[in-house]
Amino acid sequence: MVNSLTGQKKGRLIRFIVVIAVIGFAYYVFFLPNYYNDPKGKLVTISRGASFRMIADSLVSTGAIRNRWSFELAGRILGYTKSIKVGKYLFVSGQSNFNILRDISYGKSRLIIPVTIPEGWPLDKIARRFEHDLGIDEKLFLSLCQNEKFIQDQGINAKSIEGYLLPDTYSFYWQTDEQEILTRILNGFKHFYNDSLTKKQDELGKTQSEILTLASIVEAESNVDEERPRVAGVYWNRLKKHMRLEADPTVQYALGEGRRLRFLDLDINSPYNTYRRRGLPPGPINNPGRLSILATLYPEQHDYLFFVATGIGGHRFAKNYSDHQKNIRMYHHTKRELKQLSSK
Repeated sequence: MVNSLTGQKKGRLIRFIVVIAVIGFAYYVFFLPNYYNDPKGKLVTISRGASFRMIADSLVSTGAIRNRWSFELAGRILGYTKSIKVGKYLFVSGQSNFNILRDISYGKSRLIIPVTIPEGWPLDKIARRFEHDLGIDEKLFLSLCQNEKFIQDQGINAKSIEGYLLPDTYSFYWQTDEQEILTRILNGFKHFYNDSLTKKQDELGKTQSEILTLASIVEAESNVDEERPRVAGVYWNRLKKHMRLEADPTVQYALGEGRRLRFLDLDINSPYNTYRRRGLPPGPINNPGRLSILATLYPEQHDYLFFVATGIGGHRFAKNYSDHQKNIRMYHHTKRELKQLSSK
């Protein structure tokens, strides 16, 4: 009888030890905090196509977890190895494997990344920025910008969405799908270019693409907000008189370079060369901002036909070629004076 009781006690003790061991092991694998001395936390990037093992390696290398073995085991037991959300994560000290696994499985704490499209940027520069800031595929981004079906699905009547990517700061997760990025930006444009602007466009007898084309030239010509409507007015006046626009930025777009133009460049054979061809070029040369679009739709009413830079910001405007030549001479005089001052 005594031996029987002793045996029962030993059995209970063994079971107790096993239970404690299992609980301790589970705590170690799932719930033991990953401590580190870094108040800023650990930034971990999970990109498309990354395997669970690669993710574990990244977490170890950044110091977000104490070891890969326990993390991988926890992931397999919980079934989280196949459901990882792409993104950038910031983990703070004290998070357990369980916390981190749930986080990357549901993407709850993915960082939202702001990406800014500056006024007047062309598609190729925008694509490079999104590739840099969001890790997306630049070539796929650009191919969508020229994809006929995608453009039609967006309700745009154009061969390219150059001009339709409204400059602003947008927020996305790391490696958001390229199509989703473009759709969201284009939705922002549609919200801005509302019915009242469409009505004004129709009153001017132009298509949306033509308005954006002229707005892109205005954007490229002036960075002074107050004079954009005046610059737009000059181009409207030249169009009405069937004069060539003679806009340098269109030639630069045709050349595919941002350098200062040479006289010989003005003879380039391109539909974008507004020194040789009358009317508007085939499409926008960049993505104009709100102010340039509004300036194009609501231009200043005047008789100016020419303008040239002052050399110190802004432009001088002229109603005839003779006055325009005087303004050009003033521009060169100002540039010479500035050069002399800088050399002293």
